Amino acid sequence: MSTTPLLDTVLDPRDLRNFSLEQLEQLAHELRAETIDAVSETGGHLGAGLGVVELTVALHHVFDTPRDILIWDVGHQSYPHKILTGRRDRIRTLRKPGGLSGFCKRDESPYDAFGAGHSSTSVSAALGMAVARDLKGEQNDVVAVIGDGAMSAGMAFEALNNAGSLDTRLIVILNDNDMSIAPPTGAMSAYLARLISSRPYHTLRHIGKTMVEKFPEPLGRLAKKAEHAARNLAVGGTLFEQLGFYYVGPVDGHNLSHLLPVLKNIKNEKDSGPILLHVVTRKGHGYPPAEAAEDKYHGVVTFDVSTGAQKKSAAAAPSYTKVFAESLIKEAQKEDKIIAITAAMPSGTGLDLFAKKFPKRYFDVGIAEQHAVTFAAGLATQGFKPFCAIYSTFLQRAYDQVVHDVALQKLPVRFAIDRAGLVGADGPTHAGSFDITYLATLPNMVVMAAADEAELVHMVATSAAIDDRPSVFRYPRGEGTGAALPQGVPLEVGKGRILREGSRVALLSLGTRLQECLKAAEELDATVADARFAKPLDEALIRRLLKEHELVVTVEEGSVGGFGAHVLCFAAKAGLLDGKGRLLPLYLPDAFIEHNNPQVQYDEAGLNAEQIVKTVMERLGQKPVLLKKQGSI
Repeated sequence: MSTTPLLDTVLDPRDLRNFSLEQLEQLAHELRAETIDAVSETGGHLGAGLGVVELTVALHHVFDTPRDILIWDVGHQSYPHKILTGRRDRIRTLRKPGGLSGFCKRDESPYDAFGAGHSSTSVSAALGMAVARDLKGEQNDVVAVIGDGAMSAGMAFEALNNAGSLDTRLIVILNDNDMSIAPPTGAMSAYLARLISSRPYHTLRHIGKTMVEKFPEPLGRLAKKAEHAARNLAVGGTLFEQLGFYYVGPVDGHNLSHLLPVLKNIKNEKDSGPILLHVVTRKGHGYPPAEAAEDKYHGVVTFDVSTGAQKKSAAAAPSYTKVFAESLIKEAQKEDKIIAITAAMPSGTGLDLFAKKFPKRYFDVGIAEQHAVTFAAGLATQGFKPFCAIYSTFLQRAYDQVVHDVALQKLPVRFAIDRAGLVGADGPTHAGSFDITYLATLPNMVVMAAADEAELVHMVATSAAIDDRPSVFRYPRGEGTGAALPQGVPLEVGKGRILREGSRVALLSLGTRLQECLKAAEELDATVADARFAKPLDEALIRRLLKEHELVVTVEEGSVGGFGAHVLCFAAKAGLLDGKGRLLPLYLPDAFIEHNNPQVQYDEAGLNAEQIVKTVMERLGQKPVLLKKQGSI
């Protein structure tokens, strides 16, 4: 007998439009159970989705999706939405090869109106769609659901400001769960605090508290609840109505009898401009292990539903992220000017470990990468040594600040770039494909890529020692190679190293493809060098390799225009390609590589040992061979 009898009848949202309140409540219960069960098998983002189960049901019941457009900010809260919109039969393929994306994706379903893996884009996109609707003379609704953590990004406020200045009908739902990935920080919290401490509100609250104190205890408790509700209403109304929105709320996001009439009223009010509905939810709601966890099971591997215990395999080696964090802690113990900065990713970047050691030298600025970079620049002007730890994919959001506020002023900000290269199940939205290209093009920038965790230790020390310009070191997601961890020693800037001497071919690697190059070299009898630096280049090393080898192959985990392009430009200008020297750059293909096992992704990219051997043999005019000794990692 099915444990989800009502959910079994829902093939798409039209099937729940005539459900009664009791049926919708049952559907929400079944949808939560199905979400938990599915993610227990696939892993992925769980807590955010559990927090919006009732809201998801209510939105698809009240609005005529997909004609009415529904946008989920980031998309990691969209798993229940995927189940209700015709993808339940594939939900256990989530984040698996060829399966559903972990985020909203436009070519996956017409119900995914806007795809995004980065936060705080929903209001901008929704406003664009609402304006387009008006220009076309259509009447559908456009709804953006944005979490309170995402409101710490400036882009969200830029969009709210723009929307408030227009008369365009737009519905924004603020999902207030008091939680992003880490506890909320930044501008939103500070602004609300200023409002609460203002004289008008303070006076009202004082009157309320005085009245509460005169009530008998049972009435006093009730009055305190009323005062708290009034406080929320005053704060929300002040903030969003000043931005030009009609504010409604707060509403209990887990109570369908409260949610449904409010949503219906909003939908039926056709003459309003932008509306903001403030919905209060709890991340991880309805699943006790998630509710009890510090991160509310934001991201999980497979787990046991009955206990919540995650099935994490024992690590063969420490992760690159942990090696970075521990190396930075060691440098900070020697140098009290070192500051660590993250943009709402303390555990993801490893800086939660730093924060425990040096709480006064650690700053989480919220989902605000642009601010993080310029904040670091300000610290650097005053003699401090800021380390800005941001995923490669998220640093893209702050490129202008890197260029204008850091590189142009030659400020010694240090960028620790996590998740470099391809990232497996998170797919193209989180891949670190472009940072070598967009950073090595900048004057005054030192760009390093760690070949293994031992090299990462040295690069943290190198970056700490560079005081006259900005520097970058990049490293991938996941476990290291098992290399012994040394004491960090600053490397000579712009100098690579040779690990293996060979004959006709030289493989010049940047980053963690070095292990694959070493494997390929066994078949090719090739020289293998680790460039270490994409900028400045080790020109002496490049000259030697080109003069002593028939073919030099550069290998990198980055897009076209990166390390290989810089080597080519140098070699061409230096006249090193005018004779017999030949140079072949290998890099990520000019495409977004879909989520998959990282090994398969690098097979597709042609950057594992077997593909390197095949490419080199073909370029030399020889018959490709299969690897005889080891497969690729």
